[in-house]
Amino acid sequence: MTGPPRPAPPPAGRPGPPSTVADEDVDEVRHPAVDAAVRAMANAEGLPPADQIAQYEAAYQTLRETLATIDQA
Repeated sequence: MTGPPRPAPPPAGRPGPPSTVADEDVDEVRHPAVDAAVRAMANAEGLPPADQIAQYEAAYQTLRETLATIDQA
């Protein structure tokens, strides 16, 4: 007995839905702290698991602080 067919994986190079932000507007919506946190999470991939946790926690804290400052604006 077989189950229902599995959905096909997304095409290569398209990890998710298309962005709703026009390419020319991207530089205007970037935030240096958010970009740094995202890079830190990407760089954590090659670290041992214990070190990954520390990187993810630091990125999470940075994102929380950044969102708090946005809410205050």
